[in-house]
Amino acid sequence: MSRNTAIKVTNLTHTVTSNTGDLTILKGINMEIKESESVAIVGASGSGKSTLLGLLAGLDVNTSGEIVLYGNPFSSQTEEQRALARGQYVGFVFQSFHLLPSLQAIENVMLPAELKGDKKARQKAEALLEKVGLSHRLTHYPNQLSGGEQQRVAIARAFASDPKVLFADEPTGNLDEDNGNLIIKLLFELNQSQGTTLVMVTHDNDLAKMCDRQLIMSSGQLTEKSL
Repeated sequence: MSRNTAIKVTNLTHTVTSNTGDLTILKGINMEIKESESVAIVGASGSGKSTLLGLLAGLDVNTSGEIVLYGNPFSSQTEEQRALARGQYVGFVFQSFHLLPSLQAIENVMLPAELKGDKKARQKAEALLEKVGLSHRLTHYPNQLSGGEQQRVAIARAFASDPKVLFADEPTGNLDEDNGNLIIKLLFELNQSQGTTLVMVTHDNDLAKMCDRQLIMSSGQLTEKSL
C-alpha cells in the first residue's frame, strides 16, 4: 500500500550572516519523507543536520526553496501560521530536554494538549508517563529527575499532542548507554504503535541503522545512504 508524503523539500538553501560574511549552511536540499517512515539524518558536527531539522519543523525560515509539511508550505507562511501547523502536526525532542523547570512532570506533558484545548490533557499525560515508566514521578519537577527521566518526560510531552511527525535532535546525546537504549526503544515503539513519522538527527550509527532510511549530510548537501 502506498503511503502519502509527510514532508517534501525542494531546492532548500539556508544562509546566515556572520561577522565574516554570509555562510551558506544548506545547499540545494531535496528530499521526500513518507508517512510513518523512520529516517535518520547523520553526518559530522557542523554539517547542517540540526539546522535542517529545525527548518523541517518550522522553527526557523529557510533562505530559498520550499518545505511542505502535510500540505503546509512553510516558506510562504507567517510565524503564526507555522506555529499553528507545528501545534497540529509536530512533536519535537531536544538533546537538552527543554522542560519547563517550574512545572511538574505531569504539567510539562499536559502543556501541548492543553494548548490545543484537549479536555483529556491530564488523562492523556498520565497514560503517556505510565508508558515511559514514570507514573511514580508525576509531581516531580525537572531538577528532581535524572537525565534519562527528563528525556522520557520530553518524549511523553512530544507525543501528548498526537503529532503526525516527531523530530528528534540527538535524543540520546546527553544520556548514558542504558538510558539511551531505553529512549531508543521508546521512540520506535511509539513510532510503530501510533504510526508517527520519525525524523531524527543522530551521531549514533547503531541508532541510525534501526531507521527505515539513512540520509547523510555533508558540507550542507544531503545524500541517501544505500543499504
